[in-house]
Amino acid sequence: MVDYDPFAEEIMGGNPYPIYQQLRDEAPAYFMEKYNAWALSRFDDVWNASLATDSLICGKGTTSAQVLTKVQPVTPMINVMDPPDHTELRTQMRRFFMPGAVRAWEPKIQGLVDGLFDEFYERGACDVMGDFTARVSVTTLCMLVGIPLSDTERLNDLVWRFFGREEGVDGMTEDGIAAMMELIGYSTELAKNRRSQPEQDDIINTLLNIEIGGRKLVDEEIGSHMTMLIIGGSETFPRTFANITRRLWEHPDQRRECAENPGLIPDAYHEGLRYDMPTQFLCRTVAKPIEFHGQTFQPDQGVCLLYPAANRDEREFPDADRFDIHRKAPRILSFGQGIHLCLGMQVAKLEGKLCLEALLSRMPEYEVDLEAADWFRTDFVQGYAALPITFQPA
Repeated sequence: MVDYDPFAEEIMGGNPYPIYQQLRDEAPAYFMEKYNAWALSRFDDVWNASLATDSLICGKGTTSAQVLTKVQPVTPMINVMDPPDHTELRTQMRRFFMPGAVRAWEPKIQGLVDGLFDEFYERGACDVMGDFTARVSVTTLCMLVGIPLSDTERLNDLVWRFFGREEGVDGMTEDGIAAMMELIGYSTELAKNRRSQPEQDDIINTLLNIEIGGRKLVDEEIGSHMTMLIIGGSETFPRTFANITRRLWEHPDQRRECAENPGLIPDAYHEGLRYDMPTQFLCRTVAKPIEFHGQTFQPDQGVCLLYPAANRDEREFPDADRFDIHRKAPRILSFGQGIHLCLGMQVAKLEGKLCLEALLSRMPEYEVDLEAADWFRTDFVQGYAALPITFQPA
């Protein structure tokens, strides 16, 4: 009989997939009595639950610390909003994240990628996280939102502290909560200072001028929303890139194909997102009874949507545990689904394309040093904290 707990060593140790398969096969609607919460692991169930916004809501939190252990406060953020307020806010913000708007940033992001490569290329070694993609993501995020580039290192440090975990502590730590509050404080102060510069057309000024429910947001609300953008925009991409860097190294024939035909890179990145999704789950709270596999989820119970389990569901993906850049899966859950589909999806795709093109054009035969890699362990996000590679400069 399968036994699942998001804080168990079997889950956080780096290979939760055997238990995820057991869940899909034996208990696709699994009840965690300790947390009064359910876990959904099959693709169609997670997909449909993401669309059931009347029955499953985000307003009571989406992280394990908000819904399961209840140690993280629920502050005003776009990811913990429900319609109609969520609809109003997202409608105003999404113009900055539409494909055309994101493409306009490509020359600057390309210049950033090239500049970072030049810094470490002659060394013949780098950490694809700390030397490269973490800096790409946080700098890109700051450019898009309107945050001073001089603050990128500080923000990166706060985000890493937010996700920090301690042995023996289930979920979020006191320091993680403190880092989140510091991020909110930083963002709130930035919003206050920006009120004297209303001419800038960026996300911060959009938040300053938007009306939700007939009123404008106060500075503290704007700071909270910006905190979500900072965390989401700077943390996930480096982990996805580290994962696909490893997988292409493990599959040298597929890596060679991508190096010789860069047109395959978007498909390779798409498959990497499916195969190794860092976010283990996000939560919902039951607002109205809803049924999955003969089980009725009751109001106020939590629901964990296990995205990596769903992305390896053989009911949706033939030979799901095989990494294949030619798969071209029509549906994946790596950006979520429904009204909470990742706002920065187009940004992440562009970052993935440009970074992989640079990696495979300048160091196509790189080697990964797994023994020196550092694994990042949390309940709802997993991946590398550091992934060293070596290569021969041309």
